[in-house]
Amino acid sequence: MARPRLPQSILHPVRLLPLTFFALIVLGTVLLLMPFARTGDGSASLPAAVFTSASAVTVTGLSTVDVSTYWTPAGQVTILALVEIGGLGIVALATVLGLFIGGRLGLRTRLVAQVDMHVVSLGEVRPLFRRVAVTMLAFQSVVAVVLTIRYRGTYFGDWGTSAWHGVFDAVMAFNNAGFSLNPDSIVRYAGDGLVILPISTAVFIGAMGFPVLAELFKEWRHPDRWTIHTRLTVWGSFLLLTVGAVAFLAYEWSNPGTLGGHSWHHKLVTGVEGGIMPRSGGLNSFDWGAVKPESEMIATVMMFIGGGSASTAGGIKITTFLLLAYVILAELRGDPEVVVGRRSIGPAVIRTAVSIALLAVMLVAGTTLIIMTMTDFAFSDVLFECASAFGTVGLTTGLTPRLPVDAQMVLVVLMFIGRVGTIAAASAFVLRRRMPRYHLPEEQPIIG
Repeated sequence: MARPRLPQSILHPVRLLPLTFFALIVLGTVLLLMPFARTGDGSASLPAAVFTSASAVTVTGLSTVDVSTYWTPAGQVTILALVEIGGLGIVALATVLGLFIGGRLGLRTRLVAQVDMHVVSLGEVRPLFRRVAVTMLAFQSVVAVVLTIRYRGTYFGDWGTSAWHGVFDAVMAFNNAGFSLNPDSIVRYAGDGLVILPISTAVFIGAMGFPVLAELFKEWRHPDRWTIHTRLTVWGSFLLLTVGAVAFLAYEWSNPGTLGGHSWHHKLVTGVEGGIMPRSGGLNSFDWGAVKPESEMIATVMMFIGGGSASTAGGIKITTFLLLAYVILAELRGDPEVVVGRRSIGPAVIRTAVSIALLAVMLVAGTTLIIMTMTDFAFSDVLFECASAFGTVGLTTGLTPRLPVDAQMVLVVLMFIGRVGTIAAASAFVLRRRMPRYHLPEEQPIIG
C-alpha cells in the first residue's frame, strides 16, 4: 500500500517554512501545558502557553507571565530549547543534524534551507550551515562562560545557579530573545559593563545574519572583498548603533527614571545597550515605560528596521532600509539605475524591498489600530508594543501582560509574521504554479 503524501502545494519550500514554524509553536504549546512546566498546582493557561511558545519560537521575548516564577525549571528549559531552535531556524537545525549524522542533504531540504537562510545558490547551503552551527555554539559558549564567572563573583552564591543564568542569558542574547530568569530582566545588572557589554555584543553579532557571519568568517581581514550585502549589513549596523546610542544618551542623560543620577560609566554602558537592544535584543536594564517620548519613538523606528537578513532579528531588515535609502537618493539625483558600491541593484531586488517595507507598514499600522480598538491604551505605547512584536524584539513598556487575551493573540500573529518574513508569509498563500506567458501593454500613471 502506498504511503499517503502531502500535496505538492504544501511541500513547496516557501509554504513549508512558515508551516514548520507553526508546527513548532504547537509543539511548544503542548509541552508548556504539561503540569511539569508550570509552578504550583495544575497546568498553565492555554493563552499563556500559546503566547510564550510563539514568543520563544520567533525569538521575540515578549511574555504575558513572569518567566522566573510562572514556569518551573523544566518549563524554562523548554523555553530555552524553543528559542535555540527558532534562532538557528528549524530547517537550519535539521540540516546541521543531517550533516553531522548522515552527511547528506536532500534537494527539498536544501531548497527550504535556501528560503530560510537567504543564500543565493544551493551549493552554499552545506558549508554555510556547518560554519553557522559551529560559530553560533562557540560564541554562545564564550559569552556563557564570561557571564557565569561574573555572576558567581558578584550576584550568586553558587556555581550551579551562576552557570544556569549564564547559559540562559547567553542563548537569549545571541538569539536576540528577551526572556530572562529574573523578574526585572537584567535591571539588577544595570551599569555593570562585565554583564551588559557581553550581552549587548552577543545581541549585535546575532543580529548580523548567518550569511554575513559566514562571509566574515572567511574574509574578515579583507573588507574590500565583502559583498554588497555584507557591507550594507555591517556598516549599517554600526551606523544604527551609533545613532541609537547617541540619541538615547542625549534624551535620557538627565531623566531620573532611566539615566539621571547615575555615574558616567553607568550612563555610557547603558547608552550602548540603548543603541543595540531596540534593534532586536529585548533584554533591558532600565524601565522602557519611563523613557522620554523621543526615546520611545526612536526605539520604535529601530525595532521596525530590525537587524540583518536571515538573522535572528525581525523587522524589515537593515539591507531593506538602506536599499530604499539608495533608491530615494538615485531618484533625487535623476540616476537611471540604483548603484551601491560600484554595483547596480536590479529592479527585482528593489521591488522586493519596497514590498517588504509596505507590507510591514500595513501590518504594524493595522495591528496597532486593532489593539487600540480593543483597549484604551495610548497610541504610542500600543505602537511600541506592535513594533516590538513585528521586529521580534521583546522590549515592552509593560503593556503586554495587561492586554486582553484577544489582543495578545494579535501580537502572536504579528510575531509569527515578523519571524518568517513578510514576503515568505505572503508568498506562501499566493504562489504561482507557472509564470505568465504574455506581457500586457504598459501605461504610466501620474506619480506624486
